[in-house]
Amino acid sequence: MRIDFHPSRRSTVGAEWELALVDRRSGELTSVAQRLLDAVRPADGGEHPKIKQELLLNTIEIITGVCDTVAEAAEDLAASLDELRVHTDPLGVELFSAGTHPFSTWYQQKVTDKERYAKLIDRTQWWGRQMLIYGVHVHIGLDHRDKALPVLNALLNYAPHLQALSASSPYWGGEDTGYASNRALMFQQLPTAGLPFQFTEWGELESYVDDMFVTGVIDHFSEIRWDIRPAPHFGTIEMRVCDGVPTLEEVATIAAFTQCLVDDFSTRLDQGETLPTMPPWHVQENKWRAARYGMDAIIILDAAGSERLVTEDLDVVLERLEPVAKQLDCVRELRGVETILRNGASYQRQRAVAREHNGSLKAVVASLIAEMRDGIAPLS
Repeated sequence: MRIDFHPSRRSTVGAEWELALVDRRSGELTSVAQRLLDAVRPADGGEHPKIKQELLLNTIEIITGVCDTVAEAAEDLAASLDELRVHTDPLGVELFSAGTHPFSTWYQQKVTDKERYAKLIDRTQWWGRQMLIYGVHVHIGLDHRDKALPVLNALLNYAPHLQALSASSPYWGGEDTGYASNRALMFQQLPTAGLPFQFTEWGELESYVDDMFVTGVIDHFSEIRWDIRPAPHFGTIEMRVCDGVPTLEEVATIAAFTQCLVDDFSTRLDQGETLPTMPPWHVQENKWRAARYGMDAIIILDAAGSERLVTEDLDVVLERLEPVAKQLDCVRELRGVETILRNGASYQRQRAVAREHNGSLKAVVASLIAEMRDGIAPLS
């Protein structure tokens, strides 16, 4: 099978942000996505270009166009949020984003009436119905197909950093799971989800996809739901590691961090460098550690097995990426990493709210809603 990669302008950025729809009074998820999609439908009756449906009717996804800077992408998302709120506010519906809803139960949620979603649920059954999860995806443009797999493999070294920064799903079904990101381990239960294979040649990827088609595992390339994957149609590398995060500022931070990493890799490839990779077992262990411990994860740094606290390594990486951020005009957004380190990742902030309110998860939902409206809140 031939997979054509359509190169794009180097280091352009796009983002996808999955938002939960919540009843203002109860804090429970509410299945009104179709009503909202109908309300924002263009006059020609087609789909909104940037406000999209998702698997569950309690979810709306907003996406950007192809942007040159992270600031532009953030403005794009903000415009879609404003457009949505014109319709959600009168309905008594609030928006929030986190890896999971703290207490709403999966079996009460309604699936969007669409063939591909019905097929997914029919095949995956209990695990598919459990996918009450939300994420942030970031696309970064690549100017040559041969960069896609080296960049993917190198970006895996920073998956635990991205997971820790965005971790926001400590609760599931009203219980504290003990994990910073329960979503990370749940999502990988779906076929073709989880960590990608570390292919070195484009032909290996083509052979893999061909096998998936022949054996009926997938019907479309997009059904490969890896944590990081090439997006050949867009000419991007797509980072899908992150939990949903509550604030636009955090989305911008994640996008800037990803953009700087990919641009740095692209430059190093242009200079003839071979990008560093780690054995798959180190990558797998890092994913578990970041999902379990979040900001307290001690991560593996290289094939030799060197280790460091993820927050300490973030300091090192930020210093290295600062010149890249200046070139990409995203210094302010990248420094949002320091804000998260100072104020806590979302899972830490959620647990702090629960402690302050005698374990109330309704208070946690209220804090997530407030953060989306007002910005990041300090960790108490």
